[in-house]
Amino acid sequence: MLSRIRTLTRLARAGNLPGRLTLLRDGTAATRVAMTGTALDTGLVDALAGSPSTVESLAERLGVRDRSLLTPYLRVLEAAGVTRRTRGRWALTWRARRALADDLVRAGYEGYAGYHTDLYRGLSAQLAGGPGRRDVEEKGELIARLSEGFAPFVDELLTTLVQERRPLRVLDLGCGTGQRLVGMVRAGPGVEGVGVERDADAAALAEAAIARAELEQRVGIVRTDIAELVARGPDRIGGPADLALLANVIYYVPVSDRVDLLAGCARLLRRGGALVVVTTAAEPTFFSRHFDLLLRAQGTGMELPEMEELRGQLVAAGLAPERPRRLTPGQSLVAVVAERFPPGRA
Repeated sequence: MLSRIRTLTRLARAGNLPGRLTLLRDGTAATRVAMTGTALDTGLVDALAGSPSTVESLAERLGVRDRSLLTPYLRVLEAAGVTRRTRGRWALTWRARRALADDLVRAGYEGYAGYHTDLYRGLSAQLAGGPGRRDVEEKGELIARLSEGFAPFVDELLTTLVQERRPLRVLDLGCGTGQRLVGMVRAGPGVEGVGVERDADAAALAEAAIARAELEQRVGIVRTDIAELVARGPDRIGGPADLALLANVIYYVPVSDRVDLLAGCARLLRRGGALVVVTTAAEPTFFSRHFDLLLRAQGTGMELPEMEELRGQLVAAGLAPERPRRLTPGQSLVAVVAERFPPGRA
């Protein structure tokens, strides 16, 4: 006992103990995320979601060539509480099964094991002049799924706006999985809606959400780029809208192009209609700074907006913005509601 106390004393005096403990905690968490993300990426989680399987059966189903790694990997997952082994067969634990049945949890593991951390693994090459990232083109479906994490806060605002403004037609520009569009249509009697989405996988998720809600007669999806749509005008969506949503889109547009885009969005509205811009704001918080760097690493002029700058761009686009509304306590998600030609304005 005395020797152990001496060892702990030496450990406490050697180097920065709080820093070492923080590193151990963060490193273990990062390893667990990468481990689980790989289990999703390889299809192992889904393969174990059914009946228990032997290593041989799993290797066959997953197309594993180096089977000498599969059993040790399953043992790592077992030690982390993700898998369990009974009578030579492997299965997911009840806890892992329950957690990974939540698509937001799955998307989170995929995102943090993938493009969120890939940013830093590839940053030295980019700093040396390497090519920009292609997350928007290659990770559209995953980005749409991750955006669902803020959904309840956005839905609360949209429900309130629909009930207050009583729109007949709503428009979701960059509708992602379609959940916000479905929510707006459900919030008001007789409301019709159109969603615009260029990513084929995300558009498919939106169409599936509309079908599950049995709203096919009132809601449609237009598969096109927002910039192309606003250039063609409201005829492309069957006429102007009373309420339009531009959520988690503005930061994908280069700053120099934002006034033109917002002016095009305004032209999709009836007189007195409103555009709702939802965005992560450029603020001195960890996630905001990380997300801003992730955007800039695309190499196409993307960046998070400053709120005053965004309000100025809305005014320049012919809209009258209200004060920004913070949607999530302690986070940088904000919304700005801006009217097209409100009362008293020509």
